[in-house]
Amino acid sequence: MYIEKFNNNGTAYLRLVSSKRVPNKNGIKMPQKTVVLNIGPLSRFDDGKPEYVQRLKDSFKAGTPLIDSLIPFVEKQAAPRPQKVTVTFTQGEDECVARPKYVAPIILDRIFQELGLASLCATIKHSENISYDLAGFLRLLLFGRVLAPASKMATVRQSEDYFEPLLGKQDCSFNVYEALDVLAAHKEKFIKRMNSSIEKAIGRNTSKIYYDVTNFFFEIGGADPDEEVDGETVKGLRQRGVSKENRREPIVQMGLFLDDNGIPVTIETFPGNTLDQATLRPAFRKSLSGLDFERYVLVADRGMCSYLNACALLDAGHGYIVSKSLRKTVGKERAWALSDEGWTKIGDDFRFKSHGIKRRVKDENGQVREIMEQVVVYWSRKFYERERHEHASFLAFLRRLKDSPASFRVTRQEYGRLARFFKKDVVNKDTGEITDSAKLLSLIDEQKVEEFTSSMGYYQIVTSELEMPALEVIDTYHGLTRIEDQFRVMKSTLEARPIYVRTREHIKAHLLVCLIALVMTRLLQRRIAEANDAARDKERQWSYGMSSDRLQAALRKWKIETLPGENFRFCDVDDEDLSKVLSSVGLNIEKRIYSRGEVRQMKSSVSVLV
Repeated sequence: MYIEKFNNNGTAYLRLVSSKRVPNKNGIKMPQKTVVLNIGPLSRFDDGKPEYVQRLKDSFKAGTPLIDSLIPFVEKQAAPRPQKVTVTFTQGEDECVARPKYVAPIILDRIFQELGLASLCATIKHSENISYDLAGFLRLLLFGRVLAPASKMATVRQSEDYFEPLLGKQDCSFNVYEALDVLAAHKEKFIKRMNSSIEKAIGRNTSKIYYDVTNFFFEIGGADPDEEVDGETVKGLRQRGVSKENRREPIVQMGLFLDDNGIPVTIETFPGNTLDQATLRPAFRKSLSGLDFERYVLVADRGMCSYLNACALLDAGHGYIVSKSLRKTVGKERAWALSDEGWTKIGDDFRFKSHGIKRRVKDENGQVREIMEQVVVYWSRKFYERERHEHASFLAFLRRLKDSPASFRVTRQEYGRLARFFKKDVVNKDTGEITDSAKLLSLIDEQKVEEFTSSMGYYQIVTSELEMPALEVIDTYHGLTRIEDQFRVMKSTLEARPIYVRTREHIKAHLLVCLIALVMTRLLQRRIAEANDAARDKERQWSYGMSSDRLQAALRKWKIETLPGENFRFCDVDDEDLSKVLSSVGLNIEKRIYSRGEVRQMKSSVSVLV
């Protein structure tokens, strides 16, 4: 039995029919159709979503019909007889050697299209009269970054590793560098198109924007010289600076913005010797201003704590939540923070308090102005225990010093750790040692040591949001830990560094590719979370149940083998993680042999953003 749509006086109807072959008067068997059930007009059941009739047919075959009146007839269907497929191998032919190919583009290419990147590449290719396949190169760079990160030329060679090559034979491998130039030139267009597509498809919570800075090292000997860009002399991009990974090689600074759903928004690059706090103003003006976001509260760590930044954000109509070192706070404010008054306790392990304060600060134009801030201070036993553990050996050193000061000789390295607790410097400048070890104990400022230990476990946050409850301020700031995970994924799973391209444009294009690959990964993680009913858990909704490493491993497992006669079979679709990925995007891979057309059509049933 099967469902049939037919027209009666211009109106579409549905009915359930059966068919069997009966002999005619000449003894030839001909199909004869019998109406089992008149279901009714299509308009009565159509839910308005695409391909309703096909979905109805599929649901009936699967035994879960969309229309209740069909349920009694499901059981009457005979179980389909397994179809036998005969595949013949000829000894010595190529088919005897298995060459599994990646089929993850069935999912990844759908995301690529839903983000609007395919249409944007087509527009740029036409407007700039580009001869090579711009979209093909971008797909290859993105899919390679998600599945098997490699150098640019090695990634181009991966084209043949896919079920259907991503590049045509007419495309030269060196066109990849031309494609990088185009990506760098149109970076803002790609980011804007991605953001508008995400906003239309799933919405975007930009009431809070998270920002942080990391850097990427280059295995080169020296820094870049200054260069001319658009008629101006600018500092070379690869410079020696403070590496997050304690590397000595030149680095490039990258600022990343993240929305409140854990999805990256945009990036900006800076020379490696740029201070973290100096990146914020140019980054949000250049990268965020073109995205037409309404008022947002920017959340950042203490490295961004600068009133030049605060004033710039306020002048642009936005707000901020930034942590601030309590140990470097002026005495009066620090005394308030550490006093016993005004606390609200939550059990024995957490307490907080807040108050408003008026500050006189200078903006980037040197003008003195007054701003109002809410200062939130909290103490956490978890933080206290962590700090105590981190400084346990140092504090033990101070205790031993008190017991036997004359027996210590302090090296230059140890002096560096002790210097903040000294009353004055009595040190041999050549050796870094105390000139008279017997005087060492008297050099220690007990008050400074007490201030250091008494502030363990405390954290201070300042914000422009005067009406925001203190606990909400704390909770919002803690969301910043998400961005640290983004950096980890970029540097490990996506292998964004070390970077081997050399020019300013190619470096920016490389990091743009890494950003888009990260967005694609996060969107797929979000889809998996929703399919597994995990979206309610806000803290984990962007990675719940499938880390980036596991997701990459699952997608790499999903391959297909070519069999004789243009037949194909999928590999590892019963893998637990891969099965979870496939089902979350609407793919049900049956255990059977497929034709090329059937494999190609799978992409049409995939949905990630919608």
